[in-house]
Amino acid sequence: MTTRAYTDGACSGNPGPGGWAFVVDSGPWASGAEADSTNQRMEVTAAFEAVRRIAGPLEIVSDSTYVVKCFNDEWWRGWIKRGWRNASKKPIANRDLWEPFIDLVNRRGDVTFKWVKGHSGDPMNDAADMLATQAAADQHGRSGMHYDPSIVDGLGSDVARRRPNSAEIAPGSASPLSGASQLSLDATLDSTNDGPVVVVIGHRPAELGGWDLANPVADALRRQLTEILRAKKQVDPNIVLATGLGLGAEMLAAEAALMAAVPYVAVLPFVGVDARWPAPTRSRFAELLGSAKRQVVMGSEPNGKEGFAKRMRARDDWLAREGTEAIVIWDRSDRNLGRLHDRFDRAFDGSVWILEPPTGV
Repeated sequence: MTTRAYTDGACSGNPGPGGWAFVVDSGPWASGAEADSTNQRMEVTAAFEAVRRIAGPLEIVSDSTYVVKCFNDEWWRGWIKRGWRNASKKPIANRDLWEPFIDLVNRRGDVTFKWVKGHSGDPMNDAADMLATQAAADQHGRSGMHYDPSIVDGLGSDVARRRPNSAEIAPGSASPLSGASQLSLDATLDSTNDGPVVVVIGHRPAELGGWDLANPVADALRRQLTEILRAKKQVDPNIVLATGLGLGAEMLAAEAALMAAVPYVAVLPFVGVDARWPAPTRSRFAELLGSAKRQVVMGSEPNGKEGFAKRMRARDDWLAREGTEAIVIWDRSDRNLGRLHDRFDRAFDGSVWILEPPTGV
């Protein structure tokens, strides 16, 4: 008979104190902690520990596409072929975990992987989540040879208290911006989304054909983005777009998401980011903000360049933490976009695509 092990990882911050867990119904279970870790490391560790500790035919059930697709889509073959580098020739993140994990799975030949939607009411997935979150918070693991629901009794409410309050806006922010649900600075998308989160950043209007609301370059990019998002939605209907709703590429991304029927999250560096924009652009910003599935606000309007830079870094941190892939609208000349491209490339294990603004339109 095949043993089914549910695995999950958790991290308080990213990076930050982490926890992992695996659970077999009426069978072995375990959790563990790592003082300085990431969500991805804990997801991989949870599955790796289950494979290490459970003998015989085994099915790993995880809500991490990072783990499941590595094996089901055979990402590992490309990594090894390229000398443990991704398609962008950057070193594979978490190689110290992946290399022995992949070797063990291949040597065993009796391990399969299945994806499950997180936080969807599956009691075993929820149990692994609660144990991993407890381990991250307490920095202490537990284990046993016979799992039953009483082991996680009382953890559900405790875990909920440790998670960010999705009804709050970041400290120091102004009153609610629109009717969309709001998230705090430290909020995650775990409770609202289980598909890929596509981050879109890029040039401002000067590089996109001018400052008018409509121009041929912007129109062509909007069409391209719409086609890309529609194609991605066919692959995974749970896709979500994340955009800062900044002038230019980020607004185009939100418009493309609406056209492709893809929900999007507006991640704003501060309240009043549009205060100095022209009236027509502010009107469009307000409409797009009102259509967002969620709003994340880093704080109130900053004082001076240093405060502005701090808010922008916080926004980029959130995008790097919560995103799974990115599209960068970039002509390869802007150094700031180049730095963001490199950062997301590291965070998303090479899942970053460059969309160059069209010429001659």
